[in-house]
Amino acid sequence: MNEIVIKIENLKKKYRLGLIGSGTLAADLQSFWARVRKKEDPNLKIGEQMSETREFWALNGINLEVRRGETLGIIGANGAGKSTLLKILSRVTAPTEGEVKIKGRISSMLEVGTGFHGELTGRENIYLNGAILGMSRSEVDKKIEDIIEFSECRKFIDTPVKRYSSGMYVKLAFAVAAHLDSEILVMDEVLAVGDMKFQEKCLGKMGEVADKEGRTVLYVSHNMNTIQQLCSRCIVLDKGRVIYDGNVEEAIRIYMGTVKESPTRVDLSVLERSEEHAGRVAFMRELKVLGQQSSVFEMNSRIRFQLLYETEQKELNMYIRTIIRYADGTPVTMITTQKAFAGRAGKEEPVVFEMDCTGIVPGKYTMSIILYEVNQFGTFRNCDGVKDAYCFEIKSAEEYAHKMEWSHRYWGHVTLGELKIISEEA
Repeated sequence: MNEIVIKIENLKKKYRLGLIGSGTLAADLQSFWARVRKKEDPNLKIGEQMSETREFWALNGINLEVRRGETLGIIGANGAGKSTLLKILSRVTAPTEGEVKIKGRISSMLEVGTGFHGELTGRENIYLNGAILGMSRSEVDKKIEDIIEFSECRKFIDTPVKRYSSGMYVKLAFAVAAHLDSEILVMDEVLAVGDMKFQEKCLGKMGEVADKEGRTVLYVSHNMNTIQQLCSRCIVLDKGRVIYDGNVEEAIRIYMGTVKESPTRVDLSVLERSEEHAGRVAFMRELKVLGQQSSVFEMNSRIRFQLLYETEQKELNMYIRTIIRYADGTPVTMITTQKAFAGRAGKEEPVVFEMDCTGIVPGKYTMSIILYEVNQFGTFRNCDGVKDAYCFEIKSAEEYAHKMEWSHRYWGHVTLGELKIISEEA
């Protein structure tokens, strides 16, 4: 079990920003030919010629050894290099510098539907993935019933996978990856799509794969609970470098420290929206914290915000919903406004609201904000939403719990206040 199956030495991956995607093939070819001749790019603006500032190092000197049977968690903020590392290990992309040595076959789930052909049925895709791994048809035949049973997709197994939902994709893809003959299993945040029952089933299977079958698992997730549950070792990536490699609990603590607090004014217009908010019935432009110079608050604080928004329709009965999560992604609570407010179409409007943080214990948190409408029939719809729009910290009061350090893992994220002694008599 001490055999090294993955060895990474000085691994680097560089992306050059703006090399393609100018809009036309002719312009891309012009830019390419200019670089070959070491001339100025005719398609860049004046003063925007290629320089070191237009180069992005997704990975910048990774050194890592993984042993057979290990379950390695890989955590870090968005853009830290987690997915790039797994893509290089899975041979989806090549490194710019460095060397990667792998002993054994790798089965990967980098995103929903990776390795599937939409026109082929679920059954045909199982055989396709087996062939990619170098397995014969007879070897896949021995596994296929277990795969179909685990995937819970038997009813649709002879249907083209282009008709599958994202959840069905994940179920079949995980079943294929976990049951086919590969020595190394690579997972990149894909279980978040499946339902809770199937997630638990997958975590159990990954534990079994590592403990009983001696296979190696590399697992990327923003869910620290699953990292704690599954992994025996964890690394933390930050700006393309490994800043910690070792104990899972310590890795999570260090990762929490990389979560940066937000400024007092947040430009919401540039933040990413999910597909459900693409209709732009309403649009949140800016979130401002009032009466505060930082995003660090005392326990039991009331935080006052000003939200700048606009709507496309008149007389919408608008409400605000905030979802608070601990820095590891664990849900803490949801708070909503009870009083409606209306916006005028095509005009930016400010609304001030207050969030009561009473009961939230010391730690780092994120706040997602959703703007939604309730019509005269009581039906509501989400009009705009930004996940993790605001990051803040609650610091401990001096007299709180006799200055004990709060354990989020064992005690949760809220407190009900003091236990009061009513009488000393039994």
